[in-house]
Amino acid sequence: MIKLAISGICGKMGRRILRLAREDDEFNVIFGLEKEGHECVGSDAEGVKVESRADKISECDCLVDFSTPSATISYLKCAVQFSKSMVIGTTGFSDSEVEKIKEAAVRIPIVFSPNMSVGVNLLFKLIKEAACILKGYNIYMEEAHHVHKKDAPSGTAKKIADILNQEGFRIRYEDIVSIREDEIIGDHSVIFKSDVDEIELSHSAKTRDIFAQGALRAAKWVVGKSAGLYSMNEVLFGSNDK
Repeated sequence: MIKLAISGICGKMGRRILRLAREDDEFNVIFGLEKEGHECVGSDAEGVKVESRADKISECDCLVDFSTPSATISYLKCAVQFSKSMVIGTTGFSDSEVEKIKEAAVRIPIVFSPNMSVGVNLLFKLIKEAACILKGYNIYMEEAHHVHKKDAPSGTAKKIADILNQEGFRIRYEDIVSIREDEIIGDHSVIFKSDVDEIELSHSAKTRDIFAQGALRAAKWVVGKSAGLYSMNEVLFGSNDK
């Protein structure tokens, strides 16, 4: 049984991960993490103790992280110190913070993805294939999320832009249309446009469970792996397309 810890356990994603993990016999959720001063620290989240001490990471096998960039980096240090694996679903990192994640992955196994859902990672693959074929097409990108999401464009949209640019397109993050409205879970679309046709690839998330399910799948996969920075491609498809 995997001893699991969840950072950001009192957030919307953290609570869904907790609930699904507790329904899975392969997991034992031993504690959750929130920052010092958070109203949940010292209480229970559905029977799981909420801690603020990052050194508690020494007690788990894997930390699933959906918190904030600054919190992730602080937890990362303890994960390296105690040789624990991590699944990072937090977004909004700066370039320097991403470098710290890469440096930590020399020491521990980390699955790092802007989007953990199976459907979105399939979308990544389809976009890559389309980009290989549809050279010379114009690109329109749009993403939509709830009003509480702080980063724009989303990490998933940036990943899509990076995939397109690897195939010779020149997509700037600032060209991506970002919508923050109501309680939208997450919608992403890419339209390839030419004078004769348009091809649209899109994904719409209906519930946060798709991200929670993917994160738990990644946790099962990463425990026991050698140190390295892994994507959901390895977890889901066994490939290393980043």
